Amino acid sequence: MYADNELLFPPYVVPRLRNSKGETWQKLVDRVALLTQDDPESLAFSLMMIHLNGCLRCETDSYRAMRGCTACARQSLRRYKEPDQELMERYKLALDEIQAYLHAEPVEHVLERAPSAKAA
Repeated sequence: MYADNELLFPPYVVPRLRNSKGETWQKLVDRVALLTQDDPESLAFSLMMIHLNGCLRCETDSYRAMRGCTACARQSLRRYKEPDQELMERYKLALDEIQAYLHAEPVEHVLERAPSAKAA
């Protein structure tokens, strides 16, 4: 049937990617793997991988989804021909994006503005 797959890049895959690239990558993976899932660095790593893997375009019945998130992420890293330093730059940009989001003003959600059924 289907392999282990998620809607977006799951944090449990992080340690499985350790040997996919060089020493700089391995150090990043080792650090991120120890963090909680809601840590900004962990979120940034996931965001980077979501962009790199194309997780937003993944369909549950696609070949890559059937292979699972780990196989997909490993394949994306094998196909990524830029130096590890470029991956680190991608990670830093993702971390900046996460930090900016976390420090932004709170947003009033649509559901909080919707009139309640009792008011009608």
